[in-house]
Amino acid sequence: MVKIRLRRMGAKKKPFYRIVVADSRTARNGRFIEILGTYDPNQDPGEIKLNVERAQYWLDCGAQPSDTGRALLKKSGLLGGVTPAAAE
Repeated sequence: MVKIRLRRMGAKKKPFYRIVVADSRTARNGRFIEILGTYDPNQDPGEIKLNVERAQYWLDCGAQPSDTGRALLKKSGLLGGVTPAAAE
């Protein structure tokens, strides 16, 4: 099964995440299929950069987001979430 999930990057105590498409059997920081964007929780508020077209493509192909991935996709306007323009 293909999943949309986070891959941890960054230094110790300063996490930075890449939003990736990966096989569910691979390790958290292991092989991935494609990078969809980034998430930086150190910013206030957390900064999300996402290629919406590619994320929608993978969702249409049947990729299942992780719990955190689903929350970030909702914040980005996918999955019936609030659009970033409407939130301001």
